[in-house]
Amino acid sequence: MMPRFLKYSAVLVVAVLLAGCAGPKTIAYDYSAFKQSRPKSILVLAPINESPEVQAPYSLLSQVTFPLAEAGYYVLPIALVDETFRQNGLTTAHDIQAVDTDKLHEIFGADAALYITVTEYGTRYRVLSSDTSVTATAKLVDLKTGTTLWAGAARASSEEGKSNSGGGLIGMLISAAVKQVFNSSTDAAYPMAGIASARMLSPARPVGILYGPRSPKYGSD
Repeated sequence: MMPRFLKYSAVLVVAVLLAGCAGPKTIAYDYSAFKQSRPKSILVLAPINESPEVQAPYSLLSQVTFPLAEAGYYVLPIALVDETFRQNGLTTAHDIQAVDTDKLHEIFGADAALYITVTEYGTRYRVLSSDTSVTATAKLVDLKTGTTLWAGAARASSEEGKSNSGGGLIGMLISAAVKQVFNSSTDAAYPMAGIASARMLSPARPVGILYGPRSPKYGSD
C-alpha cells in the first residue's frame, strides 16, 4: 500500500512542478455553479477513447480517482460501478455516458459524475526521438440538475523539459533505439496518464476543481 501511495504522490509532485512552468496565460474558470452545488461524492464514468490504443481508457480510469480523493471527495469504487453497469447491459463508454443524469443519481446516489474523453495516448516514434503523450478532457456534471459544474483538459508528454543537445548524433540514435524497444514491451504511456490525471483533476487554480468536503481546505476557494 505504501509503495503505491508514494508512486501516486510522486506523480502529483511532478505534475505540480510541471504545471508551474511558464506558459500561455490561462483564463480563470467560472466556479459559480460549482460553488452552488458543492458536490460531496463523485461517480467516475468509463472514459470514451478517441485514441487508437485500446488500453487508454483503462489506464486513465485506474488513476483518476486518486487526485479526486486527495482533493477531498468520496469517489465511488470503480469495480462496483463497472459491475453495476454490466448487470444492466451497459458495457461501452459511449452507452454509459449516454445514461440520463437523473437515472445515474437514482442508481448510485452520487452528487456528481465525471465524464472523461481520451484524445491522445501512446508513443510516436521518430528517427532521433520518441514522444509518449497522453491528452484527456473531462467535465463534472451535477446529477440532480444536469448542470456542468466544471470542465478541464490536460496533456502530459515524456519530452517535456528535455534537451537533445548532448551525446551527439550517435548518442541520440542509440537513445531513440533503446526507448523504442522499452516502449514496445511496456505501456510507456501509463505514467503520463497519471501525470495528465493529476494535472487535470487536482485543485490547482485558476482552472482546477475545487476542494471537496473531506479536505481541510474545503471552502477556502
